[in-house]
Amino acid sequence: MPAATSVPRTVLHWHVHGSWSTAFVQGRHTCLLPVLPEGGPWGGGRPAAWDWPERVQEATPEQLRERADEIDAVVLQRPEEIELTERWTGRRPGVDLPAVFVEHNTPKGDVPTTRHPLADRDDIPVVHVTHFNALAWDTGRAPTRVIEHGVLDPGDRYTGEIGRAAVVVNEPVRRGRVTGTDLLAGFADTVGLDVFGIGSERLGEAVTHPDVAIGGDLPQGRLHTEMARRRVYLHPVRWTSLGLSLIEAMMLGMPVVALATTEVAVDVPADAGVVATDLRVLNEGLRTYRDDPDLARAAGAAGRASALARHGVDRFLHDWERLLTEIVEGGPGGVDADAALARGPGRLQPAG
Repeated sequence: MPAATSVPRTVLHWHVHGSWSTAFVQGRHTCLLPVLPEGGPWGGGRPAAWDWPERVQEATPEQLRERADEIDAVVLQRPEEIELTERWTGRRPGVDLPAVFVEHNTPKGDVPTTRHPLADRDDIPVVHVTHFNALAWDTGRAPTRVIEHGVLDPGDRYTGEIGRAAVVVNEPVRRGRVTGTDLLAGFADTVGLDVFGIGSERLGEAVTHPDVAIGGDLPQGRLHTEMARRRVYLHPVRWTSLGLSLIEAMMLGMPVVALATTEVAVDVPADAGVVATDLRVLNEGLRTYRDDPDLARAAGAAGRASALARHGVDRFLHDWERLLTEIVEGGPGGVDADAALARGPGRLQPAG
């Protein structure tokens, strides 16, 4: 990866998605995180659960106003942040403050005609985290880019000593069919499931099965260790963007069994696991990995190599470095279209 040549920037950025933000703040830039006395979604500041660099600084609305001229760009993630940025800094995203909008999610509603909130603007590029999302959203005349996820390498921790499947889903009861919660009992008929994640303690309200155990919402380091002790990782999600827990499982060295939906269908190579829409095929994959530890380990090694090559933090930061340079040096809303075409969509590169 060529060394970055741009200067460090000062970027306004809300903590919205912990794992994505953790990768983003590893760059050279000073990140200003809005903080309010009551915290909440618009002023939560630095998250207590993550160990972020000191260059990630909290700033009140008053401090943002005082430092407004220092801010080189704003990385937006929710439409409401456009108005908040103008109110708190006196600068207008896409007009007199370079801005990008990161779209983390698959579209909701009348897919594939769901129109993006920024579809009628051409001054704020929309950055998708997967190519599937870019394909599925109607972004109108907004410039679009894809910068695929970057994930900090948790290390090859796989032992597979427990002949069960790990599942990580957040709020499985509230999200229901979106996260495939209704499928868990059927999978548990084949192999025992240990379900982790935010809100997993409520899983008994939706799933009653003797071989579904609740692992709870663990700190990330402990979660990774517990995941890697299980023989296989199950990703039952129907309709979300590419789950970072799936990428983390691959980096841990786990074989994966996953629904072939959204970006998963092209992100998991054939030798790294079983990806299908046929539940019989998925259950057979779970059974095979449970019963063949050597095959499971070999698939996990292939998955780890693939995930590191495609989703390594160095590549992620390089792509963001380039985009921030383009929008700042090109002026508000400016994107170097020729450079975007030359870069092309992300491609899986050989490991090593």
